[in-house]
Amino acid sequence: MIQEGIVLREISLLDCSVRDGGYLNDWKFGRNCLVSIFERLVDSKIDIIEVGFIDDRRPFDYDRSIGPDTASLKKIWGCVEKRPNTVVGMIDYGTCSIDNIENVEDSFLDGIRVIFKKQKMKEAMEFCGEIKKKGYLVFAQLVSITSYSRDELLELVSMANMIKPYAVSIVDTYGLLFPDRLQFYFDILDANLDQSIRLGFHAHNNFQMAFSNTMAFLSQKTERGILVDGTLYGMGKCAGNAPIELLAMLLNEKYDKDYRIDPLLEAITDSIMPLMDKNPWGYQKNFFMTAKNECHPNYLNYFTNKGNLSVSDLDILLSQINPEEKRLLYDESLAESIYNSYVEKKYDDAFYLSELRKRLEGREILIIGPGKNVKLQADQVKDYIYTSDPVIISINFLPDDYKVDYVFLSKSNRYEEMTVKLHQLSDIGIIATSNLTYKNVPFEYVFNRETLIEKGGLFTDNSFLMLLKILKRTGIKAVTCAGLDGYSDVEANYVNPSMEYEFIKGVAYMLNSSVQTKLNTEFKDMKIRFITYSHYSDVEDMSNAAY
Repeated sequence: MIQEGIVLREISLLDCSVRDGGYLNDWKFGRNCLVSIFERLVDSKIDIIEVGFIDDRRPFDYDRSIGPDTASLKKIWGCVEKRPNTVVGMIDYGTCSIDNIENVEDSFLDGIRVIFKKQKMKEAMEFCGEIKKKGYLVFAQLVSITSYSRDELLELVSMANMIKPYAVSIVDTYGLLFPDRLQFYFDILDANLDQSIRLGFHAHNNFQMAFSNTMAFLSQKTERGILVDGTLYGMGKCAGNAPIELLAMLLNEKYDKDYRIDPLLEAITDSIMPLMDKNPWGYQKNFFMTAKNECHPNYLNYFTNKGNLSVSDLDILLSQINPEEKRLLYDESLAESIYNSYVEKKYDDAFYLSELRKRLEGREILIIGPGKNVKLQADQVKDYIYTSDPVIISINFLPDDYKVDYVFLSKSNRYEEMTVKLHQLSDIGIIATSNLTYKNVPFEYVFNRETLIEKGGLFTDNSFLMLLKILKRTGIKAVTCAGLDGYSDVEANYVNPSMEYEFIKGVAYMLNSSVQTKLNTEFKDMKIRFITYSHYSDVEDMSNAAY
């Protein structure tokens, strides 16, 4: 029964699972899976089914929901006996010639959706007109709706009113909308579009708002025909889309629709869940961060790949992307410029090196790692500490049996494990890499992680090698090591069992060899002595080694 206050108008539900979901698997669902999903959507009475991209850069493949022309889509789905009211494909404007579009009477498709950014709206709307002349229902999809100003949207409306596409859709490409901003765009379009043009909405889930925004869109008081997009289980690019099974349920309960939910759940169980296991989608921290800063996800990918930035750093960098028109149009040269300027200002390694040199100058240095031999050969370690009175630096852990002067932190999970103990032992200095964010008390020394990692190496972020690089830069000529056992794939590696993780058989040997090679080359001028057994050192080079 229709709820009181609900406006009667035509509402259509559109599924774009095999098109938007294709970003996760390069559209390779497999033909049987594609046909099965289609048939289940037909059984569920979904009004419009989108069957994929038409892109003349891609060769035809029976297993993929992307192909060079409309004829390709017919080859995949032409065998199905039942179809919904409307079947559509999608073209990203500029990726398909009009020559690759058959007349509608020869096509499996009833309509074509054209996505485009505002910079190409004039050419794209003309292209929509050409598709309409071929007999198709044409949908103008306004990508990155939040990039449009009021005047730009009105300019688009004037073009649409001349061409009269079947529908114009609000596309929240990067999941930036809240209901009040959605209202702004809806009001402009609804008030100015020709009444014959339907209004659509395509949501993304960066803010977990895809479903609620679609609910808000459906609740608008308009007599215009409207349509909303969804995908099975919310499958889709980045954070995914509004789940079509939820939309179908909502429309059944509040708008007197009669979609069948069971076929949707069967499609999710049989076809979608196996895909999610391989390529998960949905709300994630990274998609939230880019949406919060209203920027293209590739900016975050660029900054993250540098490997030396904390979450706070990343958030600050994203907020610095200007001018505004560049935020949703990824520009790698701009990303590089912002990154270089930020790192140069924030991480003054020269200052930290100078300060650390003052603390270590003239002292012996003992590095304690978390290997099990720091306990098994404790007598040797204690004897050395007693006779040499070294500055003790532990790596990514705090030993129970020794009071350390500094802890070197390079991994956020290890830092998390030490939170309480570091509060209790407030006199311990912290030497940290730049990918970590301090809690409460700032780190005493912070070093740019990018300059410490082994780029292109087998093990890019070996903490022992990273610390050695810092010490070498301070002018330290000799260090003594304990509990730096190296790696084994057949026995325990750590003094604390909770630190263990699995190694692929054979990798441990390669990791040990890689570290030993670095010690013999980059650190050949630094005297490195191991007082407990280590895979990094030949037996004869160790003092008092025990096994």
